[in-house]
Amino acid sequence: MKKVLIITYYWPPSGGAGVQRWLKFAKYLRYFGWEPVIYTPLNPGFSLIDETLQADIPEGIEVIKTAIWEPYGFYKKITGQKSTSIINTGFLTHKEPVGIIERLSIWVRGNLFIPDARKFWIKPSAKFLVNYLKIHPVDALVSTGPPHSMHMIALKVSERLNIPWLADFRDPWTDFDFYKDMKITAWADRKHKKLEFETFTRCSAMVVVSHDMKVNYEKMGGHNVHLITNGYDPDDIDQGIVLMDSKFTISHIGSLPPNRNPKLLWRALSELCELRPAFRNDLEIKLVGQVDNAVFDDLTRFNLIGQLNHIRYVPHNQVSILMKQSAVLLLAINNSSNAKGILTGKFFEYMASGRPILAIGPKSGDVSQILFESGAGEIVDYDENQRIVEVIGRMYEKYLNNDLVISTEGIEKYSRKNLTAELTSILNSIIQ
Repeated sequence: MKKVLIITYYWPPSGGAGVQRWLKFAKYLRYFGWEPVIYTPLNPGFSLIDETLQADIPEGIEVIKTAIWEPYGFYKKITGQKSTSIINTGFLTHKEPVGIIERLSIWVRGNLFIPDARKFWIKPSAKFLVNYLKIHPVDALVSTGPPHSMHMIALKVSERLNIPWLADFRDPWTDFDFYKDMKITAWADRKHKKLEFETFTRCSAMVVVSHDMKVNYEKMGGHNVHLITNGYDPDDIDQGIVLMDSKFTISHIGSLPPNRNPKLLWRALSELCELRPAFRNDLEIKLVGQVDNAVFDDLTRFNLIGQLNHIRYVPHNQVSILMKQSAVLLLAINNSSNAKGILTGKFFEYMASGRPILAIGPKSGDVSQILFESGAGEIVDYDENQRIVEVIGRMYEKYLNNDLVISTEGIEKYSRKNLTAELTSILNSIIQ
């Protein structure tokens, strides 16, 4: 088999969304003539742990690990946090008011830790991999970010050893939603954009997860840019017969930070509860994952806290059960500049579960297009106050009539195995 070295920060037992994409690619690469080799930190600072994901690691796969130093331990000490505390992306905090140490840490993260807080792993990793690959050669390199330091490692190794390199962008770099919140100076902004430009112009090929991202990077000068969306793994979805909840359950799986807080929905649900007392009795709001305090505040303000069922974390192998039990699956898209191009793996797992999706986000975005093509649900824009009441009302009536169903025909193209076939076609093209 041909060999590909995958440079990734996230690998089991890491939980959360960041690990899914390349764990699933690695799971299916052998079907298409490629043997994956993983390079990942020995002592990473994962915010979530999910041991069940170990089951997806291919038997006998080579996983190379070296130690990494990260500044998070120091940050926790100076801010008085416990060693087990979770650090938000980019050191951002949702506390009010934000203290001077937190504000300084955010500034340091955006202006000194370029491209990110894993920058201290770049040089030692590049040195280690150059020596390792001279003895154990591979046919191609892959780097996946964020963290985008992984791309910097691959760039150095690729140019030193002349190995074809595929750069995978799971999220944008400088067009990311929290980038503007990190108090980045003009000098640091130029540095970030310079490294980003070097990545997408010096790699052999680039992969992004949405059409909007592909268009944007091509406008910025990216060459050989390919679209491979996130997807779903049938092994995760097939859980046998699952009984529906007795309530009209609207479920959201995943974290709910402030820019994903669907105030539009809470207002609509409150209005329906006032109009129809039976609706309040039937309604359950199931939030699975980390939830910002602003969400709880809004649920209280709209008199919906009695309908809330908050589940802090569920292992990934149990997520599909919660999806299939739900009447409606909520997809809250970040209200940010890059919203049109946000296509998470969760969205495709929602589709595969067979439950209707209620998406809140831009109607001109990638999610909207796929929902239109598939008929898997409806999308409501951020300011469509009356329409969301009508959409939920229709879904509730169908629920009462046992007619709340969708078609999943045609979603097979988003299966992780089929997406891996697309990936290997790109890998084959860059080694020729």
